Amino acid sequence: MKIIKTSIGRRSFIKRTALAGGGIVFSFNWLTSCDLTHSQVKALPKEWFKLNGFLKIGDNGLVTIMSPNPEIGQNIKTSMPMIVAEELDVSWNDVIVEQAPLNTSIFKRQVAGGSQSIRQGWESLRMAGATARAMLIEAAAQKWGVNASEIFTNEGELIHKASGNISGFGPMASIAAKLKIPKQVTLKNTSDFKIIGTSRKNVDGKKIVTGKPLYGLDYKSDNMLIAMIIHPPAFGMQFKSMDDSRIKKMPGIKKVFTIKTHLDDYIRQGVDTDSFNEIVVIVGDSTWQVMQAKKLIKVSWEMAPQKTEKIRGWSGKIKEYNIPHGLESSQDHDQWMSSMDNKKAKIVRQDGSPSAMFQKAAKVVERTYTCPYLAHNTLEPMNFYADVTDDKAILVGPIQTPESMEKSVASRLGMPLEKIDIQMTRMGGGFGRRLYGHFVTEAAVISQTMKSPIKLIYTREDDMTQGSYRPAYRAKYRAALDDNNNLIAFHVKAGGVPSSPLQANRFPAGAIDHYLAESWEFESNISTGAFRAPRSNFIAGAEQAFLDEIAEITEKDPIQFRIDLLNKAKNSPVGKNNDYDPKRYAGVLELVRKKSSWGNTPKGVHRGVSAYFCHNSYVANVLDIVVEKGKPVIDKIYCAVDCGIVVNPDAAKNLSEGGLIDGIGHALYSSMSFKEGVPEQQNFDNYRLIRHSEAPREIQVDFVKNDILPTGLGEPTFPPVVGALANALYRATGERLYNQPFVTFKPLVG
Repeated sequence: MKIIKTSIGRRSFIKRTALAGGGIVFSFNWLTSCDLTHSQVKALPKEWFKLNGFLKIGDNGLVTIMSPNPEIGQNIKTSMPMIVAEELDVSWNDVIVEQAPLNTSIFKRQVAGGSQSIRQGWESLRMAGATARAMLIEAAAQKWGVNASEIFTNEGELIHKASGNISGFGPMASIAAKLKIPKQVTLKNTSDFKIIGTSRKNVDGKKIVTGKPLYGLDYKSDNMLIAMIIHPPAFGMQFKSMDDSRIKKMPGIKKVFTIKTHLDDYIRQGVDTDSFNEIVVIVGDSTWQVMQAKKLIKVSWEMAPQKTEKIRGWSGKIKEYNIPHGLESSQDHDQWMSSMDNKKAKIVRQDGSPSAMFQKAAKVVERTYTCPYLAHNTLEPMNFYADVTDDKAILVGPIQTPESMEKSVASRLGMPLEKIDIQMTRMGGGFGRRLYGHFVTEAAVISQTMKSPIKLIYTREDDMTQGSYRPAYRAKYRAALDDNNNLIAFHVKAGGVPSSPLQANRFPAGAIDHYLAESWEFESNISTGAFRAPRSNFIAGAEQAFLDEIAEITEKDPIQFRIDLLNKAKNSPVGKNNDYDPKRYAGVLELVRKKSSWGNTPKGVHRGVSAYFCHNSYVANVLDIVVEKGKPVIDKIYCAVDCGIVVNPDAAKNLSEGGLIDGIGHALYSSMSFKEGVPEQQNFDNYRLIRHSEAPREIQVDFVKNDILPTGLGEPTFPPVVGALANALYRATGERLYNQPFVTFKPLVG
């Protein structure tokens, strides 16, 4: 068993409060690890020790566990409470889960992003349950006059065998509320888990399938007006003037005006990404009335000047970014990026003497991979409710970064932070798009202007043409082979508009004696942002396709070729900054090799393999394609995942499947392009997403079983499947694919 401390010095990780009428509330630190040394605690920011989460035990034995993190379909609202319930040793049937409100004085890291929620909260959540359990045992010991060590718990009951005493948690909660918090508590052995590692249904599942109002678009209030926006039609343009005479007298239209989302002297947060600061707003009684008015208003635009924006990053450091002048086209971007193939770039890692090895190589293999901009296209378009008065701002809706947006809204409205109340709804998709909450600030400013509650609603076109795209990327790979076809040097040079996808310290770095990684970037006025598995979502597929081609040229089995390199990284690693565990990396390849019966490929099946590490987790895929009526069809995917302890297996499987299908769909079909700054894809008539009939017929997900603490899962299955797909398509068609999307999509007409 593991013993952990609930406090260090005078700093407590957990507190308890008695409830009126009986019962107890346990408040605990949601983010901070409870396994820190005294010196580590002294080095931590003090705000980590503010109370930011709690569980309630009622006198009737019911347990309410608050879930502070935003829910975007990753099932965090179920999995996090499962961890608390496990250590509390309560029956899951007696648990009520509630979405916690945003509260920066209590909760920390109320963020849905980076696949870090379970990883960051693992020990704190366990501690919360274990502390409550220890105090309930002590309460029973005092009431029964027995030694606490003789009492054990089982699914919400306290049991003392010698005396025959049995009690539910409820009757002891009031007594426990008066006790001092123990200085240390004992966590369960993983072998004793009853809830963690078992499948539990989504706590909102029934509400979702029965159409209960859970999402931002569902939210309503009395006297609520509808607002919609019009932004410039092209990146590189800005508002000039408007003629609203035709719509002022339209039924239901209340007001037409312009707003600036951020004031000119504002230092933006990273979550304030927005290409169009000044926008036109139309407010009316109904969505239909406002949409009709949008069609009739005449707005004039002009070229935006070159400018510089100051942005405060996650670390708190302020950087200046140049926003260039002009109207960019995809053809421009392609020319910029291709020009880097033969130019020097910034060296970000170098091991050995790669230049010398390339000069003496018997053979050099060189390949270039590209991908376009992508739009997030969440099922639920951007929306937010706002009711701003002189005394308070109430905002309700779907956002991945509520804590950061609270600061943005407070700054823009000129109100103290404590007067901003952001309430989270369930999200109809995020994928990184809702990390950027300009629409939250817009809603607040509109409500403040109207002096009325409003709901801001984006159309699909508003969202797709606003920005926050996945950047366009390009990567050039070179491999040097000796006379015996051994890989002796490796070179990757990658970049993009406006950022680079390069992960210089990831595999095969550390596995090759002579290695060079170069990075480059081009400035752009087209706004980009995090897209599911940022950077990895492109570079993984390119890398894995290239490694597959090298394996073929060297006449080696693709899986064994990768494992041999990983064994090199394990036994005699090159460099000191390798950010992966080669043993775990090879482990998922071994597992997928076994599960897919690699080497015994069924007749008519064409297979591709891939593996990648990101968000602290390891994933390997074998993807099977069959050819039917002359067209390749994805028949099955074998997916091996090492994400440490799996909290909720069914939910983890579903999340993995979603990432695989998402990765396949975007690699096959999706693309955003621009002509003179205008997005050429503005709705689903010419922006292609994967169809149900095109999804893999079968997906088999297997998890590596170990006792390693949980790591990320929302994003890691997306990146490597692109490589497995490309490799399988090559074996099915005989053609290597280097440029995404792999399938040319013809827009719908008529």
